[in-house]
Amino acid sequence: MDEMNILQEKVDKLYKRLDEEAESSGYHLNPDEEFTIELVEGLLVNEKRYGYWACPCRLASTIKEKDLDIICPCDYRDPDLSEYDTCYCGLYVSSAVVNGEKKVNKIPERRPTKTEREKLEKKSENITAGITKLSKPVWRCKVCGYLCARDAPPEVCPICKAKKERFEKFL
Repeated sequence: MDEMNILQEKVDKLYKRLDEEAESSGYHLNPDEEFTIELVEGLLVNEKRYGYWACPCRLASTIKEKDLDIICPCDYRDPDLSEYDTCYCGLYVSSAVVNGEKKVNKIPERRPTKTEREKLEKKSENITAGITKLSKPVWRCKVCGYLCARDAPPEVCPICKAKKERFEKFL
């Protein structure tokens, strides 16, 4: 099997997996299959380049910890879907788009600038330092908002399938 067939097989496999995971969690991939497959190819390129699925429509820093918010599915997917019926790159869309009631349009970037992200991180550290101790820490999935109280975050979010590193200590 040549390299092009191997790549196409990987793309097809990932496309199918993402579609099944999205639908089982109440999400939808963009029905424009050609466009969506290009985005899936971009995820695979970024995985090879950086070691993680950085959003193909954003510039990654090459440092996973600094890019956690833009690893697919990104932290901005749900707010973008709620407000604009599509995520920033257009991989995920609302039911209204799938049903042909709305069209996918370009949307504004929701991700804060690097400077804004650094300020938010420092502010968050100060806030959590003042919270009283609970018997277990509360972890929040930064993608979908799922909360759980346990010693460590789950390996995979049961709601959106985001990996462990996408959780933050909430309380």
